[in-house]
Amino acid sequence: MNARAASFDQPTADTAGDDLAEGFSRHLVQWAEQAGASADSLPVLAAAARLSSLATQAGHVCARLDELTPAFPDQCAGELRRRLLASGMVSQASQPDVLPLVIDDGDRLYLYRYFSYERRLAASLQARVGHVGAAPSDELRRQLDRLFAANAQSPGDRPDWQKLAAALAWRGRLTIISGGPGTGKTTTVVALLACLLAENPRLRIALAAPTGKAAARMLEALRQRASTLPAALQALLPQQSHTLHRLLGVTPAAGHFRHHAENPLPIDALIVDEASMLDLALACRLFAAVPPAARVILLGDKDQLAAVEAGAVFAELSADPTLSPACVDQLASLTSTPAPQIRPPQPITPTPLHDCVVWFSDSHRFAATSGIGRLAAEINAGRGAEACAWLASGGDPSLDWLANGSTDLAPLLRQTILDGYRPYFQALARTHQDPATQRREVFAAFDRFRVLCAVRESTRGVLAINQMVGRQLQQLATGSHAAAPRSPWYPGRPVIVLRNDYVLKLFNGDIGICLPDESGELLVWFPEQAGAFRAIAPIRLPEHDSALAMTVHKSQGSEFVSVLLLLPEQSNRVLTRELLYTGVTRASQKLAIVASREVLIDACANPTRRHSGLIARIGELEGQAPEQRSS
Repeated sequence: MNARAASFDQPTADTAGDDLAEGFSRHLVQWAEQAGASADSLPVLAAAARLSSLATQAGHVCARLDELTPAFPDQCAGELRRRLLASGMVSQASQPDVLPLVIDDGDRLYLYRYFSYERRLAASLQARVGHVGAAPSDELRRQLDRLFAANAQSPGDRPDWQKLAAALAWRGRLTIISGGPGTGKTTTVVALLACLLAENPRLRIALAAPTGKAAARMLEALRQRASTLPAALQALLPQQSHTLHRLLGVTPAAGHFRHHAENPLPIDALIVDEASMLDLALACRLFAAVPPAARVILLGDKDQLAAVEAGAVFAELSADPTLSPACVDQLASLTSTPAPQIRPPQPITPTPLHDCVVWFSDSHRFAATSGIGRLAAEINAGRGAEACAWLASGGDPSLDWLANGSTDLAPLLRQTILDGYRPYFQALARTHQDPATQRREVFAAFDRFRVLCAVRESTRGVLAINQMVGRQLQQLATGSHAAAPRSPWYPGRPVIVLRNDYVLKLFNGDIGICLPDESGELLVWFPEQAGAFRAIAPIRLPEHDSALAMTVHKSQGSEFVSVLLLLPEQSNRVLTRELLYTGVTRASQKLAIVASREVLIDACANPTRRHSGLIARIGELEGQAPEQRSS
């Protein structure tokens, strides 16, 4: 799906999407006519079908009935609803038949497939809420005290939310931990796993993330944080991580996996990092494949961009960090924390997922007063003018602002981009007797700096930057300033995979670099776990693109020492608060933003809104027996 569609407030689509929506609408009207639908229901049905199709293409799970009223100004919502139901093509959510469209009591209008995803995911989630483990042992309390002893040195009477989150995940089957970069999510998971494995050394644990890059970073971070654990516990920790598709087990049938409700994953605990990238369909299939008694811990950042496909699952699930009095009492006992100190923040939106959600707000990577940390906070709060004032002050060496809104790339900006890649160019020029050592150095240098763009097209988009920097790389590789050779393959060309290839085990978002092997043949090398690399011939690669510059969407799950964030010359719907925040927080030490003041302020004032009824579906299941939930 087009990345720009992921942040639209109102459903829109490109030409192909319009054609798809129109075709669906015509087909549904013909079907209704053949079934004997009344004539007055057909225009409303046609509009509803088109609207629902466009909504999913724009990242929404559903459309809103009131979005039809401009086309039918003489009809109230109740009359529109009556005509839709009279068409015979729309069912009610309370008694859903297998019909193309569904409408619920909140006047949400769904394609049946997405309503089914939402209802099934809600049932999987609701089945996990409220399950509390056995009574904690004194050894567990001592273990938590030991693991979080360093945090106890912090001054003040604020509770240790990392310790509380680990205890919360120990007691329940569903835990959702939201926090920005450096807030301690990985540290918390290491401590939780240490507690679980100390109790049961045979516990089966799976680590997963939506992309290969995120999965590899998760495993690396876990190993680093686990270095202080006893050697016996370190040996029990998972030794590999998976993309979600690999974990579920892909099959030749599109959209189907080897593991599902009838053939669940052989695990006792699942940790999913970068869960903000989960779309509704994948989340539905993932939870269906996890055994009912297994723990699920979702890690992510509720303020980041949502998935490119339909749904903003993590943001919805993490919206309410409410803890019940009984839960607070148990957490207080488990963590030696005075109960009055355990005061979670107010929810963004009330949900039934009490005792499941924790927000981390204290970043160990970005101090609240640091350049990147303070900028991220201003963006999250929608304070665009304040963010610009902080950038303009020049008060922090980690931040640069090029207040440039021209359509052309100024010479200074071009040079800034090339200077950012200079260490990468130098790593490519160095020679080593050991090719594996050189590959590691090249990848490390490449991961230090990245240009991130909001869009693909235009002079300030991914395609233009890839072309400009790629031309420089080709000239360095050939030692000539003549016209670039016809072959697109040259030493140092980085590529990003755009389509899953299950045979080659390459997945959307994987990044490789074109380098010669020992015989001089150019191959594309992809990093494997434990520092190894795998080579693929360029001709065998699935759909791909150069990756010297990336969209902010594609950068999720990545971290770079330095980032240049290049925004379009004018405001548009792609530029949302979440996109800006995500781009800013990909940098760990240095950030340069290229954007006009107007564009930055508009982006801060444009939060993403996605239509969904997932929380309503979970609420509908409260109090129902398990057999009713799955019906």
